[in-house]
Amino acid sequence: MKNIKFKHIVIAAFLGMTATTTQSCGDDWLDEKPLGRPIPGEGSSVGGFESKVFGLYAGLRQQAGVSDFSYVWTHCIRADDNEKGSTANDGAADGNVFNNFGYVATNGHIKNNWTGHYKIIFDANAVINEAVASGDTSPGTLMNIAEAKAIRAFCYFELRRDYGEIPVNLKTIVNPIDEIAPKNTIAEVDAQIIKDLTEAAVDLPNQWPSVYLGRATKGMANAVLAKLYLYQGNNAKALEYAETVINSGVYQLNTSYDAEFTKAGNNSKESIFEVQKTYDFATKYSNNFYESQGVRGSGAWDLGWGFNVPSTELVSIYENGDVRKKTTILTSGGPDIYNNAILPNGPNNPNPVLVQQYWNGKAYTALSERIFYGVNKNHWEDIKLIRYADVILIAAEAALQSGNAAKATTYLNMTRSRAGLSNVAATLSAIKQERRVEFAMEFERFYDLVRWGDAVTVLASKGYQDKNKYFPIPQDAIDKAQGVLVQNPNY
Repeated sequence: MKNIKFKHIVIAAFLGMTATTTQSCGDDWLDEKPLGRPIPGEGSSVGGFESKVFGLYAGLRQQAGVSDFSYVWTHCIRADDNEKGSTANDGAADGNVFNNFGYVATNGHIKNNWTGHYKIIFDANAVINEAVASGDTSPGTLMNIAEAKAIRAFCYFELRRDYGEIPVNLKTIVNPIDEIAPKNTIAEVDAQIIKDLTEAAVDLPNQWPSVYLGRATKGMANAVLAKLYLYQGNNAKALEYAETVINSGVYQLNTSYDAEFTKAGNNSKESIFEVQKTYDFATKYSNNFYESQGVRGSGAWDLGWGFNVPSTELVSIYENGDVRKKTTILTSGGPDIYNNAILPNGPNNPNPVLVQQYWNGKAYTALSERIFYGVNKNHWEDIKLIRYADVILIAAEAALQSGNAAKATTYLNMTRSRAGLSNVAATLSAIKQERRVEFAMEFERFYDLVRWGDAVTVLASKGYQDKNKYFPIPQDAIDKAQGVLVQNPNY
């Protein structure tokens, strides 16, 4: 049996080449050299491009715009269930951009979202092209290629739903000019995503050994395919791929909704794909995703910057008895998730009798963990990008839209039962409600509203217009392309 310290060294090598930690909004990133290398024989098959593939996983955590503070702005705060948070003046300009849909092509978070995802895409291109050119067709190398394709496809999917028509560029970038490419249609982008994922699924494993948890799997590839087909309105294909994941027997809902959003929930049976973090006394591979959303207070309650907080609308829409509410919404003057402490007043809330302040409970950590690490802010919970619950509700929606209400009802009530709620018959309204509360404060609500055609109505009071389903292309990218890349309509 390996000792714990050795296992952390191996995992640290997988997590990436750069160690990062954040203590406040203005802190610099701290870089360290890698602490180790994967050990031959630890995986089911170690490929010749292993270390370069590990760099792609590290990029998911390190690249600005992919899973950090910028990701909070671009993927969470635009929804009706989310407000900017923090103090009135902190991030006020960004609040207007994202909370009130005042998009501008020069916004830094919109730029980070674009450049961060393309940086990982270009790194994946280099791995794929080099591996293919090597002529090595050993199982390990084929698996490395599959991982790179799965990660590339995931990044293209993220960009596709944020910008619409985007360039599909499969080149290895040697010179800056190689990055310049015209837009492809959404259909062409989708075709590339589907190609990458279907090819990747052939060589990806169903599961990895415990030392390599978090790497792309068949389930990850099929889950993204199911989601893409749902976005296309291809319900038959969405159901097919969702049920491929469900019937694999690899995944199951965490019995505790609370536990899923803790360190103990990292790489649980509910996890399909998540950004890996390692935070111990030797290794600090983290980013500011959770820190930016932690309770904003002082002393023992200085848990973060207080951004991305629940809206009053979200607070009011839960059914009685839904256990997800206490996990998702922290309220000033109320108990924490574990009934161990009373939440303080927030920076916008001098008098809780008049106005309650809310925070994102999914960024909260147990006091015992803070004491153990000697750090208040959450740097040890993985970022759950794709949960099994999403696949189940994709299957429910696709089944209903395909005319199979009985199957839709079965899937819908799987997540409701975990939440402590009684069974209901599946309707589109019920599924919409279920997705809203299941993924509240995560990454789905805004995109769900757009694909359902509900955004224009639901988000009208916040200033949303139909053009706001897509961001403008960052002005830096437009300028760099010298006329090759055309701005999105109406910007």
